[in-house]
Amino acid sequence: MPDAEKDIDTPEARAEAVRALEAEFSELITHFRRVITENAHRVSPGLLPGAYKIFTTIARCERVTVSTLSERMLMDKGQVSRTVRELEELGLIERTADPADGRSSLLELTPLGTERLSAARLPQEGLLLRTLEQWSLTDIGNLTRLLHALASGVTPGSTAAD
Repeated sequence: MPDAEKDIDTPEARAEAVRALEAEFSELITHFRRVITENAHRVSPGLLPGAYKIFTTIARCERVTVSTLSERMLMDKGQVSRTVRELEELGLIERTADPADGRSSLLELTPLGTERLSAARLPQEGLLLRTLEQWSLTDIGNLTRLLHALASGVTPGSTAAD
């Protein structure tokens, strides 16, 4: 097919382009799942990817309650609580009393948890930077802008003032 015909915006061409995009997202998701699984095992052999996600979310939040964690991750509070207990038993996180609400606890990484997380992430550290090393800043900026637009549900290039 000549290049000019590829750029004609028909319903069929748009559907084909979206299917190709979905396929690339599927490959990217598979890659991220593999990285998460490998990192989870480096933190603690046998640690499930879901527990790793909870662990890294606690790390990002620094101090968080189980309720906030389950809301943020869109997970059942009971499931989060069970996973938190597992992470506690492994010595990766600890609970402290919430000064704002004596009925709840704040979760945070222990020094061991911080050390294990850093060690688990080490093999991927800089991977994105190395992957994008030959990309132009314009291309990186465009990808960032387009991903933000896709995640926000807005048309690329539109602003709140439009």
